[in-house]
Amino acid sequence: MFEGFRTRRVQAGEASILVRHGGEGPPVVLLHGHPRTSATWHRVAPLLVRRGFTVVCPDLRGYGRSTGPAPTTDHAGYSKRAVAGDVVEVMRSLGHARFALAGHDRGGAVALRLALDHPDVVSRVVLIDCLPLSEHLSRITAEFATQWWHWFFFAQPDVPERVINADPDSWYRGDPHSMGQENYDEWRSATRNPDVVRAMLEDYRAGLTVDRRHEEDDRAAGTRIECPTLILWSLRDDLEELYGDPLQIWQQWAPDVRGHGIDAGHHVAEEAPEALTSALAGFLAGRPE
Repeated sequence: MFEGFRTRRVQAGEASILVRHGGEGPPVVLLHGHPRTSATWHRVAPLLVRRGFTVVCPDLRGYGRSTGPAPTTDHAGYSKRAVAGDVVEVMRSLGHARFALAGHDRGGAVALRLALDHPDVVSRVVLIDCLPLSEHLSRITAEFATQWWHWFFFAQPDVPERVINADPDSWYRGDPHSMGQENYDEWRSATRNPDVVRAMLEDYRAGLTVDRRHEEDDRAAGTRIECPTLILWSLRDDLEELYGDPLQIWQQWAPDVRGHGIDAGHHVAEEAPEALTSALAGFLAGRPE
């Protein structure tokens, strides 16, 4: 995986971030979702390099081979604000004061927070298979609670750790053929690590508490994404089924927004890398939809 890329570790305050980076040209950061690592981008990142971009793929705080602080009762150490700060520090250490950004799933929540908190460093942002966390929570229905029950299970103290770590291979399911063997092996190693499991759960606990408050504060203050924004979603996932057109929700958060669906399941970077790369490269290069 990631032929021609370099790997390094960046100290970002109380976090230690594992990052892959390669290529020449305008920089773009790719942020993975749960429960993946940066290896989920292994089919997309080289294609973007060939399109003329510098590509940076970190493991989010606590995921994969990155580490974070011990959990606290307020979950602030795993807030999207804290993780967004890690990304800024990673890019600064690589010499990039301004960059484009794409985030999938939980990485999308980090990308949103980064764009809101650090508008001076984000040139363009792509948000994939996600809505603001507060928008999900303000629209809870029986269908959402049934399909996304894990959000609320993960928020419980201690019990999820005991359940998941008792048999992580049964809890986290993946396919080495569709994922790619090396990506699968890296992901499987991470999900068998109780420290990683705890950090991933803290991500969700922060989402229902401190992250929600941060987003609600932004809405009350009228804070919006200032840069051009692309929304992408997997047509074989459930975002449209639950909410209709995601663009109608995102238009409340970003004045310059466009987007479309991609024919894939949830892990679009693994399932439809060419289509995703085409959408990313066109938008990042400033070409119209």
